[in-house]
Amino acid sequence: MKGLTNVRIYDFHKYEKRGYVLFTDTIIESGPMEAFGEARKKHALADGDIMDGKGRLLTPGLVLGHTHIYSTFARGMALPFNPEDFQQILEQLWWKMDGSLDREQTYWSGMCSALGYMKHGVTTVIDHHASGKDIKGTLAELKRSVVTESGLRGMFCFETSDRFDIPSCIEENMSFFDEEAQGVCSAHFGMHASMTLSDDTLKKISGRLGGRPIHIHVAESAMDGEDSRRKYGTGIIKRLDKFGLLTPDSLIVHGIFLEEEEMDILAERKCSMVLNPLSNMNNGVGFPDYPALKKHGIKCFIGNDGLGTAVANEWQALLFGTHYKYGDPRVFDLGDLHTMIVNSYEYASRRLGIKLGRIEKDYAADMILIDETNFTPMNENNALGHLVFGSAFALRPSHTWCRGELKLAEYEHTFPTDNIYEKSREASSRLWKDLGAPL
Repeated sequence: MKGLTNVRIYDFHKYEKRGYVLFTDTIIESGPMEAFGEARKKHALADGDIMDGKGRLLTPGLVLGHTHIYSTFARGMALPFNPEDFQQILEQLWWKMDGSLDREQTYWSGMCSALGYMKHGVTTVIDHHASGKDIKGTLAELKRSVVTESGLRGMFCFETSDRFDIPSCIEENMSFFDEEAQGVCSAHFGMHASMTLSDDTLKKISGRLGGRPIHIHVAESAMDGEDSRRKYGTGIIKRLDKFGLLTPDSLIVHGIFLEEEEMDILAERKCSMVLNPLSNMNNGVGFPDYPALKKHGIKCFIGNDGLGTAVANEWQALLFGTHYKYGDPRVFDLGDLHTMIVNSYEYASRRLGIKLGRIEKDYAADMILIDETNFTPMNENNALGHLVFGSAFALRPSHTWCRGELKLAEYEHTFPTDNIYEKSREASSRLWKDLGAPL
């Protein structure tokens, strides 16, 4: 058992001005420092078992609701790029890249992404994977790198698309459901987007799904819905629903161009929406309409669509961007953001079969320690405001724990990383060479 003392505790439910936590892989107890002496005696904690938090802020590790680990090796890559619309963004960059990835590159992208997650306080990651050169076995590589070897928690799936071999995509998704491990790893059935999935493919997926949740991009650009209506005579949501694909806990990603009736269907089917504001702005496709999603009772949380390894900056982007979109700061406030953060913990807890998101007894010991210097009063009523208008601008915890294991200490990883970065540079160089990108 380990002890952490002299910390301010904020878990999005309660605030402790000066407290302690005792934990193994789960939290044994927490409370005010006045009670620590008795707790230490009760559990016979030695000096070496106790760490002084030095007044830093302790929160639960963060959940990243949607990402693309395969995009890791795009950083700095220069390909000919002059897109006129979203389809050409995909064709000129992302489809070239994901179509060339193999299993080894998938593994190393997972390893170096995990290092980034630790540095940005993310302890649970929900990934949407694609690799055209190797399909079968790639989800196992992600599980090995992110979950088994790095010690984080993850949910994975493969982006089924008519660009790839459909039987291989389906088998990769279905076989990975057998790799689920309670508390640490879960699976979805991955689908790219309506515009790259024929009716024949949707029928094949429907025949194998068996009520399992899907993970799919929907209406990221206006082109997705236009394609569905032109080819199939209906919108994306009705098209997916026709094949019985909108199962409970399915992740619908982006959802920028949805109609009122489509939102009602998603709410009725108990699907969740993952918003990715910075990616949407970067691609110039539009911006999420959270007030409309909220009005229709759709549970939402936040991802980054593979744009780095952080999520706290996405909180700010959604808050500020919604204010700008509506010209009104009242349409999305810290209460709405708080709901989305809590939704992410509740979703991940349900899918992984573990209790995440609180600093209290029986919850997982996934925690981050932040140098949140409060030069104004901090309390239970304004702690989230301190985070959003303080550390979230560049959230870098001093310490990160996942499953009770210390992954980051005083801003440095607790294990050697040189080999990971070296191997990742070798793997990415090989990818760039295959794509004709300058090294």
